Amino acid sequence: MEFKHKSVLLDETIEGLRVKPDGIYVDGTLGGAGHSLEICKRLSAKGRLIGIDQDEDAIAAAGERLEDYKDQVTIIRSNYCNMVTELEKRGIRSVDGILLDLGVSSYQLDTAERGFTYREDVPLDMRMDRRNPRTAGDIVNEYSESELYRIIRDYGEDKFAKNIAKHICLARAEQPIRTTGELCEIIKRAIPMKMRATGGNPAKRTFQAIRIELNQELEVLKNSLDGMIDILNDGGRICVITFHSLEDRIVKNIFRRNENPCICPPEFPVCVCGRKSKGIVVTRKPIVPGERELVENKRAKSSKLRIFERRVQ
Repeated sequence: MEFKHKSVLLDETIEGLRVKPDGIYVDGTLGGAGHSLEICKRLSAKGRLIGIDQDEDAIAAAGERLEDYKDQVTIIRSNYCNMVTELEKRGIRSVDGILLDLGVSSYQLDTAERGFTYREDVPLDMRMDRRNPRTAGDIVNEYSESELYRIIRDYGEDKFAKNIAKHICLARAEQPIRTTGELCEIIKRAIPMKMRATGGNPAKRTFQAIRIELNQELEVLKNSLDGMIDILNDGGRICVITFHSLEDRIVKNIFRRNENPCICPPEFPVCVCGRKSKGIVVTRKPIVPGERELVENKRAKSSKLRIFERRVQ
């Protein structure tokens, strides 16, 4: 299957990056290279793009899409949490811009055998990096009821989390849960009939929770943003696109803390903690898709873009 992914908030993100022709830019979630292609179009022969992705299908697709710019492009198979280390290995200690387009790609959702979808009956996988030995099936069949409840409540924000976790444990006591279809049926049984009629597929939130837990998406994000801000050149920007409130909250809070890191009590007349601001939050409110984009790409619906600009003091 061809790797297809319609880049969300494309124009807004490229505008937000303010690409310098001779600059160095990093796409930490390369995917199908939609954003990266637009960055490359704005680079001179001296400019450089580093693309990072953990999905081998994305790496192959991006390599083809960026073929015309191969002299300026370096593609790395890794998780963006390793960005600083991977750049240092290549002698790069500072960059002019960083982009993260979080969540799962259209290709991963549409390729049934990857196990992200609840629309077809396929093995429970959900690995963004297929080198990971653990799958969604391992979480579903091995986590305790309280652990399942925690992730479905916290990462899926599902009010029926307790009942879903209970039903999963009852079902797997009879036989292991192997496929997405089996899991969907169990989730349906855990949700009251009248609630199933609204709000889309009842399995959506649980699938999201399992995917986030398996791929450690929130931990990776929390542990990576500060280091990325540190390697930005003066005036360099980081653009982050999120797809649900948990990710957006993390980005918003980390950006704010980097703008105003002071921990002195409010009654202190002057700052004595010595913590210096690393820059400014460009987006006081997140940038969201316009009506046209929402019509053209339904997966853009929950996307939000936040931008931070480095200011070296």
